[in-house]
Amino acid sequence: MTYDVVVIGSGPGGYSAAVRAGQYGLKTALIEKQTRLGGTCLLVGCIPTKSLLHTADVWDYFKNPEAQGISVKDPQLNYPKVLDRKNKIVSKHSKGIEFLMRKNKVDVIKGTARLLGGGRIEVTSDSGEQTVETKNILLATGSEARMLPGLEPDPNLILTNIEILDLPAVPKTLGIIGAGAVGVEFASIFNRFGAKVTVLEMLPRAVPVEDEEVSKELERHFKKSGIRTETGAKAENIRRNQNSVSLSATLSNGNKEEMEFEKLLVAVGRKPITDGVGLENTAAQLDRGFVKVDEYQRTAEPGLYAIGDVVAGTPQLAHVATAEGLIAIGHIAGKPVRPINRNRIPGCTYTDPGIGSVGLTEAQARAQGFKVKVGKFPFAGNSKATILDKHEGFVKVVAEERFGEILGVHIIGPEAYELVGEAVAAMEAEATVETMMSTIHAHPTIYEAVGEAFNNVYGLAINI
Repeated sequence: MTYDVVVIGSGPGGYSAAVRAGQYGLKTALIEKQTRLGGTCLLVGCIPTKSLLHTADVWDYFKNPEAQGISVKDPQLNYPKVLDRKNKIVSKHSKGIEFLMRKNKVDVIKGTARLLGGGRIEVTSDSGEQTVETKNILLATGSEARMLPGLEPDPNLILTNIEILDLPAVPKTLGIIGAGAVGVEFASIFNRFGAKVTVLEMLPRAVPVEDEEVSKELERHFKKSGIRTETGAKAENIRRNQNSVSLSATLSNGNKEEMEFEKLLVAVGRKPITDGVGLENTAAQLDRGFVKVDEYQRTAEPGLYAIGDVVAGTPQLAHVATAEGLIAIGHIAGKPVRPINRNRIPGCTYTDPGIGSVGLTEAQARAQGFKVKVGKFPFAGNSKATILDKHEGFVKVVAEERFGEILGVHIIGPEAYELVGEAVAAMEAEATVETMMSTIHAHPTIYEAVGEAFNNVYGLAINI
């Protein structure tokens, strides 16, 4: 039997592509080497991490209930039950993906896939080897955590995003190398659970892909919350002790400091999983391990598409993988598809306060030669934020001066990762600042702050 499409990898991009292929009536198979479907995002990434972050939010209220007029005597954090809740959420949604495969008549093949060329795939599992033939292949093998040279992760001392999710207890001290999304999210989780957290970032600021003002605001809040954040810092000479990890840190001022932590999380980025998948048997081209594709996700090998974290040139985000998967399947099925617009990809970081952004930062817009007008609105001026007792942060709109084109929107504050959706839709619809100024925002809501920021591009915000 020859398939129309075989998808390799069941992360958000892979399983979404398989579902869409089934919806289009294509004979489809999904190959997955893990025992469960869902990939990194569901099993050891986005979903379990956000479960812990939600619990940390709830725990915050129990630790500080007086402002709400509530008295709670001696609240206790039962961390094993926190982990159990997280694991149940993961299991539920992994089973949900299995249901979606059955519903859409997608064959699930368990095993490790290797491309043989010419539309043939070798699948190795405990039951042996088989060769699968297909007209089109969708490579969605994802990524794995980068590790510092000379280090190997272990469940006791040196952790990646995988090991830290299954710690049996909250460590007293936690060191984190890297202040990207993964690093700052785990800092936000474990700080609120009671760990003393130190974050070391080699670049000049935390969350370096964000607007500079967002970085400053997060660093300010981290300091206020007791999270030590050292930017422009280099960690060296990392040593495993019997029950701790030691390292030498060179700080931005040139001073050296010896640090010791009960656990150390290495969060220095992710590398594509392209080794060992048989790409050498195809004409696909690589760039530092990433697969080069065109706007329809096609590689240089006829019938071979690539999506998600393995792709060169797009951010390693679950929703990007999903969008790319739908583009690829649409192209295979001969449907009209719109290639990804890199400037309209939202980025979300689920810290406290949260971060949501889309488009150009102010610095990027100016560097590209735009005449820029900026509108900002602080959540301190938003009544719903006051009700929620979440005053931190702001909404920042970066606009082109003459025609009011929306170049970027950057939010740090309550539910920022939800609020950014309005900005993404506005930019996708090519709305102007004036359109958003005349858009009625319900009251009282935190998304009113987005409308106020658009008004403030022209100095017309009401509540500041």
